[in-house]
Amino acid sequence: MSGSLSIDEHLARVRAGLDRVGPQEAYAAAADGALLVDIRYAELRERDGLIPGALVIERNELEWRLDPVGSHRVPQATDHDQRIVVICNEGYASSLAAASLHQLGLHRATDLIGGFQAWRAVGLPVSAPQDRGGEEEGGWRCREPGV
Repeated sequence: MSGSLSIDEHLARVRAGLDRVGPQEAYAAAADGALLVDIRYAELRERDGLIPGALVIERNELEWRLDPVGSHRVPQATDHDQRIVVICNEGYASSLAAASLHQLGLHRATDLIGGFQAWRAVGLPVSAPQDRGGEEEGGWRCREPGV
């Protein structure tokens, strides 16, 4: 079909518009106040653990929760200038998610190259899900909008 893109072409275009970060950069960004957002689905979080301090928002809720003027936003979504690093399992879905956040005006949103697996591979902190408890400080578990 003329004018259509493959997902690989689309991903390449999306990534060209992002200032993607590696695991060490993401860790440093979080220390400087960036919001790390884990969009992995529950089974992956239960299997592999969590990044301490990361906000857990599944992909289908992301835009609802991070729109700083939205009625279903999380308290951490404070303004459009906020630095956000989206994290998926291997760094593919997070690129598309970060591009979607750009469309909402969150121009400093980006994603983690290699995703959670790259974070863990370089030895950055990971905790088991039972160690976090879901809604403690820095570890917010979101529900469907309006719930």
